[in-house]
Order: sequence, then structure tokens, then C-alpha cells
Amino acid sequence: MIQILRSAQHSRTQLLARQTPQSVVTEQVRQIIDRVRSGGDRALLELAWQLDGAELTRLEVTEEEFAEARKSVEPEFLAVLHRAAEHIRAFHLRQKRQGFRMEREGLVLGQRILPIQRVGVCVPGGAAPLASTVLMNVIPAVIAGCEEIVMVSPAGVSGKLDPHLLAAAEVAGVRRIFKLGGAQGVAAMAYGTESVPRVDKIVGPGGAYVSEAKRQVFGAVDIDMIAGPSEILVVADGKSDPVWVAADLLSQAEHDRFAAAILATDSEPLALAVQAEIERQLPMLPRRDIARASIDNNGKILLCSSIDEALELSDALAPEHLELCLDEPFAWLERVHHAGSVFLGRHTPEAMGDYLAGVNHTLPTSGTARFSSPLSVDDFVRSSQYLCCTPEAMADAAEDVALFARAERLEAHARSALTRKGETP
Repeated sequence: MIQILRSAQHSRTQLLARQTPQSVVTEQVRQIIDRVRSGGDRALLELAWQLDGAELTRLEVTEEEFAEARKSVEPEFLAVLHRAAEHIRAFHLRQKRQGFRMEREGLVLGQRILPIQRVGVCVPGGAAPLASTVLMNVIPAVIAGCEEIVMVSPAGVSGKLDPHLLAAAEVAGVRRIFKLGGAQGVAAMAYGTESVPRVDKIVGPGGAYVSEAKRQVFGAVDIDMIAGPSEILVVADGKSDPVWVAADLLSQAEHDRFAAAILATDSEPLALAVQAEIERQLPMLPRRDIARASIDNNGKILLCSSIDEALELSDALAPEHLELCLDEPFAWLERVHHAGSVFLGRHTPEAMGDYLAGVNHTLPTSGTARFSSPLSVDDFVRSSQYLCCTPEAMADAAEDVALFARAERLEAHARSALTRKGETP
């Protein structure tokens, strides 16, 4: 049963404590990465069998497999995919940045915004094939103008990917997909093999092996973030429906045994009603064993003295998902400084953002919303700057540059500037 903690009776440390799993796979991941780097495709085929139970002769998804998936996916789901993709594109198109050029006194300065050329996307498969993750990670990369997008996802014992994933890939705009999961998929994209191209950046969620592999290959490639378990904080007052609040908490609890579902409220009747409602709804879930572990070990209800205190706790926690089940939610939004994505009002469940609205669902976890942002078009571009001096401008600035350089005891820098003024080194 989810625990109720009264803020007046517990320390801030107890109220905000996270049960973050410690990585115990560091050495196993290192061995997998080394094996892929030395063995290439052969190692990937062996690992697909050993770790995923997939007996493969080819790593890349074929056109025939795309066509088969297209036929097998329900038309209703395809229609929803297209609607979701349209909304995601509309939101992320607003994020696209332009470079600039400025001129002053013989100088031309500027910045160019350039797409990352080749991007790799990790997509979970298996028991929870996240077709929505395909859209959320691929569409911003397409908008950014990335030349090539590569996707990896584990095939499992069937040797095939879930057709919903392939349908989402077609809608999003990615055609190169490899049947790879876990650390081996990350390693293949980070270093390249005979079949899998080496990428410049890897994005997308995954379990402990994916997260640890991304940590280990960072530097050889860029990564988006190292994601922890999913989490939701619902801030709700006594007017909120306990059935809705409980359902929202369980929507995160079913993700992972380590997921955290938290309610902060100033209403004891709501706290007790939500506690009871979770117990009523949870046994009906197909993933009830996962949800039960999450609720019992990581779930909590924070009974606060006021909504003001609840929002103070929220900012200290910096949750991945924050629901404000309150009257006038936009007025309360001004009080929120640290949250990955905020869902405003009692009729806005987090699941709407996961799938259909258009905001991105790849979000900073484990309190990193204090300094990190949701995945966006910015994750798929880089900037490059430039400078051009006229002869007269450089001659005018040479003494100032030399003065600065000599203050740093870098004489060659000073001479490099002064030569443009006609002085001999």
C-alpha cells in the first residue's frame, strides 16, 4: 500500500528521498562493448541470441518486414499515429533556431546552426514496445535536418520487431532499423560495425544496460541524457477526483518496479481516498506486479500544510512529470521552476503528453530537471561560429589583443596579432 507521510512529522530528506537503483552492470556492459568493438556483426548476432533469444541471420530490418508490418497494423492505430505525428511536428517546428550575422567596425561575426549528421535512436521493445518513443525521438531529428537516422530495438525470440514500432518508424521518417537492444545496440551505433553505421549522437530511453552503455560511450559519441526510472508528482487539492489521481499515479507505476508515483496534497480526505483507490485499481492492471512493487517501494502521498508547501516540495524534487490538479493552474505554473513537463488542470493526465498532444515525452529524471531539458530539436543541432576581420580592423585591434595575450603570458598569441599591424616577430 502507498504510504502517507505528513510533512509536519517528517524531515525534508525523508519526504524527498528517491529509491534510485544503483547500477550493478558496469562490468557486464564494458565486456559487451568490448566484444562488439572487436567482433562487429558476428558479435551482435551472437549477443542477439544469448541476451534476447533472437536467432538472426540479418541485423537490419528489410523492406519486406516493413511491408508486412504495414499490413498487420490496425488502420485505427495508423490513423492515431499520423495524428500524433502531426501534433509532435507542429510543436517541435516552433523550436527550430536560425543562425545570425552581425557587423561592426570592420568585423563580421556570426553563428551557424547545423544539424548533427548521423543520429542513433534507442527504442525499447519486448513486453512494452514504445511506438510513441519512435515518434518523440525521430521527428525532432528530422526537423533539425539530420542526414541519417538509425534506430535500434531488440527483436526477441520471434526474430522480428513489433509491427507497431515499424509503423511508427515509417510515419516518423526513419528507414534504417537494426534488431539490436541493450548495451550491444548502443555499442554498435557508437563505434560502428560492418552493417551498423557509426553515429554522432545517441538518444532514447532504455533499462540499466542501455543507460550504463550510454554513460560508457559518451565522448566517443554524444548522448541525450542518462535516464533514471520514470516518476510523476501530482499536486492536487481536495476538489480533485481520487479516481483520476490514482489512475495517473498508476500510469507511471506500471512502467518500472523502480518508478516513483507521488501525490502532494493539502487534503487528508483526498490522501485517504487516493490510497484506497490505488488498492482498488491496481489488481486490474495487466502489469500489476510491476505496479505493486513501484507503489509499495517508491510510492508516497505527502500530506502538506498547504498547496504552497506542496509546490515548494515539488521544486526541491524537480520531478520528471508534474501534474497540477488545481483551480487556475496557469496561475500556479508561475511557481514552478524545476520540472521536466508540467500538466495543467484536472483534465490533463500525463498520458496525454506521452502520446498525442505534441510535447516531447523524453524528459529529465532523478532531479536533473534542475539543469536539464526535455528532448527537443536543439538536441539534434550544433552551432558553429565565424569571424572575419578587415585589414584595418585587425590593425586597430592588434595592440589590445597583444595586451590581453601578454597578461596571460602567451607571447606567441600577442605576436600573431601584432604581425597584422606590420611588426616583425
